[in-house]
Amino acid sequence: MSAAISRTDASNVAGILYDIVQARYDEKTMETAVATPAASVIDLEAKYLFQNYARYPLVLHRGKGCYVYDTSGKRYLDLIAGIGVNALGHAHPRLMKVIREQAGRMLHSSNLYYHEYQGPLAERIAKVTGLDRVFFCNSGTEAMEGALKIIRAHGKKISPHKFETVALFDSFHGRTFGALSITGQEKYRADFEPMLPGARFVHRNDIGELQQVVGENTAGIVIEIVQGEGGVNPLTDEYIRASRDLADRHNALLVFDEIQCGVGRPGAYFSYQLLDPIVMPDITTAAKPLACGIPLGFVAATERAANAIGKGQHGTTFGGGPLACRIALEFFDILDELLPNIIHVGGYFRMQLMELAKKFSFIQEVRGYGLMIGVEIDFAGKQIVLDAMEQGLLINCTHDKVLRFLPPYILTEQDVDRAITVLKRVFKKAKPPEA
Repeated sequence: MSAAISRTDASNVAGILYDIVQARYDEKTMETAVATPAASVIDLEAKYLFQNYARYPLVLHRGKGCYVYDTSGKRYLDLIAGIGVNALGHAHPRLMKVIREQAGRMLHSSNLYYHEYQGPLAERIAKVTGLDRVFFCNSGTEAMEGALKIIRAHGKKISPHKFETVALFDSFHGRTFGALSITGQEKYRADFEPMLPGARFVHRNDIGELQQVVGENTAGIVIEIVQGEGGVNPLTDEYIRASRDLADRHNALLVFDEIQCGVGRPGAYFSYQLLDPIVMPDITTAAKPLACGIPLGFVAATERAANAIGKGQHGTTFGGGPLACRIALEFFDILDELLPNIIHVGGYFRMQLMELAKKFSFIQEVRGYGLMIGVEIDFAGKQIVLDAMEQGLLINCTHDKVLRFLPPYILTEQDVDRAITVLKRVFKKAKPPEA
């Protein structure tokens, strides 16, 4: 074999060496970069930003894998992952490579023209959802707005009176007016009333109530298979099947909101695929982990549902751009390999939390699927979140009393053991507020 190499081979070798050197340089730069002092960051935001977020007193500087670092260099195990967004953790090497390449080609093109990645991603989503057509947007609430417009358009073609949407108490579907109108938590809605007309709320898993409310004026039924912001509450198989039957009976569209409980997090591509046999929606919405930190959401629908929206009736400037779509394609390739890990490590995590429940009487229930886990306690959990943060563990509390865990899909048993050690220490000092 000749020792000589071609010009093309030499170029490839040089490119590989450049990537190795660049990766090492980037990692070193991240480690040595001088961070802005935390107090300066907080003070500047207090002066210029809308004060609509109740932030924790923590300024994050960088991340690697399942861990993040603050401006002082302190390390934290990140079990909230950007509220379920950073599915592959931080600085995943395959995503970093894609971002570098695509940034040098094209970041945005608008939907006036085609690009190379939207079609392949739509095909991938259609195959994993079992649905026919896909619309891309930027976020979960935008996905819900698209779904609601499909519901209204579908109903209007049947009757001018068919515009009602049935949703659940304790649900959370987003903060735009349409999504907020079907969010069944008064605390999010009260200051913005009146909401859009036509929303009717029922209690989860109450089939009798659902049967009473769904009728000829119902255009759509919207449910989360596992309510996220509402406290990590799974719906029963019977309730989901009843929703499908009622939607069919009254010519309404059944929408599964998979923004938090889907795209791999439950240990399946989507939470409705955990049912046996599977119950199919007419529409599903998703967003959070789809592009691992780059804004991207979608509405997937059957041909029948998608046909309710014609040309010019819906659109977006940013949705489905080349960078976001290419990252999402890479994410799906990685997710195929991670689903068994999500099931295994998620089961291990819940088992360890159940062991804690035997030792601490204030733990009421451990629930969830895959790496979407809630631990309900019998008092407000804000202080536990703060104490865990002080100990280097990031979690959050939803619905006041539910400690919520939405870790990256790359979580290991060793990471779980570290988290359990911290939670033990925090739980030992936890004291319910005095009445």
